[in-house]
Amino acid sequence: MAIYKIADEQLIPVERTSFNKEGVLERQHLQQMLKSQIDIISPDTLLVAEEFGDWEDSRRRIDLLGIDKNANLVVIELKRTEDGGHMELQAIRYGAMISTLTFDKLVQIYTKYLSDNNADLDAKASLLKFLEWDEPDEDNFAQEVKVLLASAEFSKELTTSVIWLNDFGLDIRCVRMHPYINDGQLLLDIQTVIPVPETADYQVKIREKKQRERASRNQHRDTTKFDLTINSKEHRSLSKRWLVFQVIKPIIDSGVSPTEVQSVIDDVPERRSKLFEVFEGELDEKDLYEVIMAGDSGGAVPRIKRFFAKKGEFFHHNGNTFVLSNQWGVGALETIDALARNFSNFSIDYSARD
Repeated sequence: MAIYKIADEQLIPVERTSFNKEGVLERQHLQQMLKSQIDIISPDTLLVAEEFGDWEDSRRRIDLLGIDKNANLVVIELKRTEDGGHMELQAIRYGAMISTLTFDKLVQIYTKYLSDNNADLDAKASLLKFLEWDEPDEDNFAQEVKVLLASAEFSKELTTSVIWLNDFGLDIRCVRMHPYINDGQLLLDIQTVIPVPETADYQVKIREKKQRERASRNQHRDTTKFDLTINSKEHRSLSKRWLVFQVIKPIIDSGVSPTEVQSVIDDVPERRSKLFEVFEGELDEKDLYEVIMAGDSGGAVPRIKRFFAKKGEFFHHNGNTFVLSNQWGVGALETIDALARNFSNFSIDYSARD
């Protein structure tokens, strides 16, 4: 969005420029300016290190390292580029590296930072004062690592990655820094673009809701494994979907038609949906992928993931291709029981693993 100045009852656009054009460098200029006024991009943050790289076997360094009022570490990465590069991946790597820092270690790091900047402060006392603690509290120290990315602009790939990572519980913010030139004076427009400030609280609530739903699904997901014997061949530790597949495949491979297998499943109340998706022609894996994905609705799970559609998993019969569903959260065991009754010559026997 452009910036305008008001002159003679007119809106006159202020010229957008670039850090490169104006000779503004990351470390020598941006970093030095922001570290003395870090609240501009990261409110309620105390800087404790600059160009931090105190780990083994790595020459990479965090531009700025801070701590917020809740005792969470804050990784701050700066770029003057127009796309942000791969700074989100870089910052995540740094976040992992510092996630095990203790309060005492941070005191050592902060002591060096104060010394390097000729600040006559006691590091431990300064940290405790900032955190409003009477004494160190390791149980509440660095429970999270937050990431702040500040750049002239961010690519769509980067912002998409950040939004996706935030949905899974990370805390990554993107701050855009647009330079402008007006009457020979360099101006800087700083805006938080992720999360959008006006919707930040709402986005946090949505993220927390998604995390609760995801945790609930994982908690109630049936992860039981089964051992199967069919025609004296043993299969160990199968999920429900693979249990169904390993029963149906040898039955069809023996010459039983998929439609006959379907007729048996039609008698299972829990599985009234189609067992197979049927396509004209004897398709190979590539062709099958294309026809299945042609009906994809664009949901979170690609349609191809809902079928046994790899080479050796689908069946050809009477000039058609039959693809078995792999959605077996309900009715799997009832289906196996029905197949065992109707195809008793296969000696189907299964049991849940302890």
